[in-house]
Amino acid sequence: MRTERQAAGTFLRVADPSWEDPFDGSFSMRRGQRWNAKGSFPVVYLNANEATAQANAVRLLERLAAVGVEAEDLEDAELPVILECAMPPRVVLDVLSDEGCLDAGLGTTYPLGPDGQLVGHERCQPIGQSAWDAGLDGIACRSAALPGPEGEELAWLDRPGKRLAPAGPPRPLQPGRP
Repeated sequence: MRTERQAAGTFLRVADPSWEDPFDGSFSMRRGQRWNAKGSFPVVYLNANEATAQANAVRLLERLAAVGVEAEDLEDAELPVILECAMPPRVVLDVLSDEGCLDAGLGTTYPLGPDGQLVGHERCQPIGQSAWDAGLDGIACRSAALPGPEGEELAWLDRPGKRLAPAGPPRPLQPGRP
């Protein structure tokens, strides 16, 4: 398992403004997401930069559209917001570098597979479980929402005593709609 130490820094959380606690990873545990299977452990999914946060906001709106709610149907106050989060120094699983992706068994094209399609959650969840079992703080990974060199995320393993908090008030991702 290829790990790396990362210095303190700022990450961004894309959130629905109605979420009571946007840094509570239990929602991802209840439903299952890329790095955690349903019913396993809590993860808070964060973005390393504005471009990745914007891409994830678009994905959030696409999920709403899948159930018949279009962005145009929402008031500005109902659109996704961004929260800055001051991250402490941490030890993470490396799924950013080619070497880290290879070591995790995902290949150098991750988050895309050799066929050009997104690698499914079922391939990533056992890797996330290994990171959790090893006591790591998170998984530094390439973004499925923004494949390419700019897309970087952090799957924070929401352990007791290591809860995250906002470093300021929520703000729109950018003026207007994402």
